[in-house]
Amino acid sequence: MLTTIIVLIIVLIVGDFASTFFYHVPQHVWFKLHLRTHHDRRRSYWDHAVLSISPAVLADGLLGALPYIALAALLWHFSPAGALLGLILGQFHVWWRHTTELGWRTPRWVVALTRPFGIVLPEDHDGHHRNPEIEFGDIFRFYDAPARACIAFFRAVSRGTRRRKAALRSAMRRSGRAPVRRKGPVPSPGRG
Repeated sequence: MLTTIIVLIIVLIVGDFASTFFYHVPQHVWFKLHLRTHHDRRRSYWDHAVLSISPAVLADGLLGALPYIALAALLWHFSPAGALLGLILGQFHVWWRHTTELGWRTPRWVVALTRPFGIVLPEDHDGHHRNPEIEFGDIFRFYDAPARACIAFFRAVSRGTRRRKAALRSAMRRSGRAPVRRKGPVPSPGRG
């Protein structure tokens, strides 16, 4: 029984970490799939999370769930019940956190029970839909601040790289020389 509980907790906490930092954060910095499907204000996010059969929406959901699935597969040997319960609870949490659009308001006693554990409530996740720059973490809120810091860092680094490349291209155009693109090693100049 203890092993089942430990495996369940690992699937949820480590799976949320991996999903947040290896899928969600990169999607917000460099990619578009998640932003197009999950933060499109023209469509219901209840439809996105629960009802949609759009290939893009399903791909986004599957890619976000892969860390949980991989972890459950790794931990299956220790406790199939814990691994399966972790996946089931994670999926129920996905459905629950998208219920504000249906008029759900979390009862105060549930808020009081879940806040000490840092669990994302539907109202928290609704905030993420309304402002994609806040409320990171699929299941746990304690990943929000580190995720925001990572996003700020990666955006700054990416912007700097893009700016340097743009400046180089601009300088080459002004000088009338096209940038040289070579495949392979640069040959050394010969001695006359």
